[in-house]
Amino acid sequence: MDRKARHAPGLPSVLDGYHTLPGVSDELLDPQGEVRPVWRAFLKHFAALAPEEVTRRFARGDQYLRDAGVFFRQYSAEGSTERAWPLSHIPVLIEEAEWATLTAGLVQRAALMEALMADLYGPNRLVAEGVLPPSLVAGNPEWLRALVDVAPRGGHHLHFLAFEIGRGPDGTWWVLGDRAQAPSGAGFALENRVAVARVFSDLYAEAHVHRLAGFFRTFRDALLGLRADPDSRVGILTPGPLNETYYEHAYIARYLGFMLLQGEDLTVVDGALMVRTVAGLKPISVLWRRLDGAYADPLELEGASRLGTPGFVSALRHRSATVVNGLGSGVLETRAFLAFMPRIAKALLGEDLILPNIATWWCGQAKERAHVAAHPERMIISPALSTRQPLEDDLAALAEGQVPDGDLAGWLEREGRTLVGQESVKLSTTPAYIDGALAPRPMSLRVFLARTPEGWQVMPGGFARIGRTSDPKAIAMQRGGAAADVWIVSSGAVEPATMIPAQGPYVRAELGALPSRSADNLYWLGRYVERTEGIMRLVRAHHTRMAETGDPKGPLLAALAPLFKGQGVDPEQGIPKGLISTLGNAVASAGQVRDRFSPDGWSALADLDKSTRRLAERVQPSDDAARAITTLLRKLTGFSGLIHENMYRFMGWRFLELGRFIERAAGMSSVLATLADPWAPEGALDLAVEFGDSVMSHRRRYTVSTTRETVIDLLALDSRNPRAIQFQLDGIRDQVALLPRAQVAGQLSDLSRAVLRCHTNLATERAERLDTDALWRLRSEIWGISDLLTETYLR
Repeated sequence: MDRKARHAPGLPSVLDGYHTLPGVSDELLDPQGEVRPVWRAFLKHFAALAPEEVTRRFARGDQYLRDAGVFFRQYSAEGSTERAWPLSHIPVLIEEAEWATLTAGLVQRAALMEALMADLYGPNRLVAEGVLPPSLVAGNPEWLRALVDVAPRGGHHLHFLAFEIGRGPDGTWWVLGDRAQAPSGAGFALENRVAVARVFSDLYAEAHVHRLAGFFRTFRDALLGLRADPDSRVGILTPGPLNETYYEHAYIARYLGFMLLQGEDLTVVDGALMVRTVAGLKPISVLWRRLDGAYADPLELEGASRLGTPGFVSALRHRSATVVNGLGSGVLETRAFLAFMPRIAKALLGEDLILPNIATWWCGQAKERAHVAAHPERMIISPALSTRQPLEDDLAALAEGQVPDGDLAGWLEREGRTLVGQESVKLSTTPAYIDGALAPRPMSLRVFLARTPEGWQVMPGGFARIGRTSDPKAIAMQRGGAAADVWIVSSGAVEPATMIPAQGPYVRAELGALPSRSADNLYWLGRYVERTEGIMRLVRAHHTRMAETGDPKGPLLAALAPLFKGQGVDPEQGIPKGLISTLGNAVASAGQVRDRFSPDGWSALADLDKSTRRLAERVQPSDDAARAITTLLRKLTGFSGLIHENMYRFMGWRFLELGRFIERAAGMSSVLATLADPWAPEGALDLAVEFGDSVMSHRRRYTVSTTRETVIDLLALDSRNPRAIQFQLDGIRDQVALLPRAQVAGQLSDLSRAVLRCHTNLATERAERLDTDALWRLRSEIWGISDLLTETYLR
């Protein structure tokens, strides 16, 4: 029979209709159905909010997540797509004293994971002494034989762990799964905290909730302390933007101030792990790995990997870098290991587990196999070597009807070594706001631990996954589950925490080296954004002239045709597909460097992309399209202004600017060679001035009517006009001079010579001598500069 919540005297009831399932523990209610003390202040506060205020506050938290660009990648049979972060706005509250008990068990388990990792890649005593079956190690795809006897440079295999935990029907906490490969979620925990703190800003400030920043500051300092020398670097290794948690990788890199790297950014030279940067190869001595270990080295591990770095394992043998966590740590997530954890703890630590894990039976043993066969209704039977959590595993045998002829005992006898049975979990429930009311939903917690010089430190909070229904399997994010913040609530004031070091003088840190891949993407971002603007201006001019004349085949529109053809644009479309494609390329380039891109900048670019695609579905050619593109131009100008005004002038900025300058200079050369040609039709010169957004400047500077000489002077030679070619070459010259290796031993580099030559030739030119052929030659010189820039810095 369901319990109906009762509330303590004086506590307004916001729990009418709040019922828990029989035999299921609840985070909000104690076994007697009374509200737990840790929840009372929150419920009083929540009860005082009108439904309209609740909606407004929840919308505020959601808006923050949208503005910050938080997303996760949803996978389906049709492919993958970015989905808005599914926040459950009601936090999970845990009392500090209860958390302290959990912390002791988690720290013990982290120590056990380290000892287990050291044994599996060292003496393998557990297998030799019969504690672990040999097949669970030797036949395990996550056990990487190439890493055997490769001692970690820092002395430890593991530095950052996560444990999935849940509370059972009797209130006991269990470990549901160990995450040691590349634990995700810590960055999302931070974003959950910021969003929920905005939802309940008045309560959060007074609720004595332990802060998260101190955990990240301590871990950052610990990683910096692992460097080989103070000048070496710390990086985060990501599989790239198509990974489901890429947003988190970029966010953590920004938050901690580390480089975000992909496998192609790294190389191994004489056993040393190096980063390809625009200043040449630079050593890296600490790498926080977010890439599955088997994909890290295509030479010695997964040969088909395109994500790794050839020679990575060799660098580890030479002890040139510390990897967080060590390659091969995915083996610790093996589901069958849970069946042996109590024995492993006794063998390696001489201790009993403080925090038990979910009951697990490996079916390769007769007694355990018989137990599973006798209690199928209580079991989830699944692959023994799986590293997924049972609640997420789509391969659970009974659920998929994989038992031949319904003969469970016979099947387990034949296949038992490859299977485990795990107790079907009834997870504790926690309040979620469903259809305007609080309702209990199953919950699991992901808790994070970081190794520090003082030992393992537990994040005071974490990442809760909330089911969308009462089915425990519905907590998985890929199945529609939501995410909640976790508040560890103290009875007294908590120490404020920030990312600023507690002691020591203020020091302005040196800017980190810029990986060549990042520079390449910033360069192309500048080019694609500028190219998008050029296409917009040409298409708007086309539609405006067509609206004025009603003749889509007029001579002036025909004169524009070569410019459109060169851009792959069909001007007869309202908003051409070629424009959408070019803008999409800009978004893709920006997505590759999310760690170097402000959230405001990303949001502005993403909004422009969405607006363009939305308008393309309904805009018709002619005047309607011209007005729509004017709106898009304003959005694009806003994005460019945001980046120009706010982006720090570091090395990445220079490549972004160079991309913009080169694209604008080449584009203007093409426009002038086409529209300022002596054989161009009437009106072409005015169109060129309009394209260059220089109509007012032309009227003020020249008292005569528009002539070829005035247009060439204003749009090619005037160094004070930000649309002129000369202005772009000034910018190229200035930025190239500040790049590494612009001069070598007092001599100009080939790139610097080419820039100086092109700049000087145009600066000494006169309008009447800059004919069509000269403009086309100028365009070729500009593309030559681009090629040299790529050859020198971007490969």
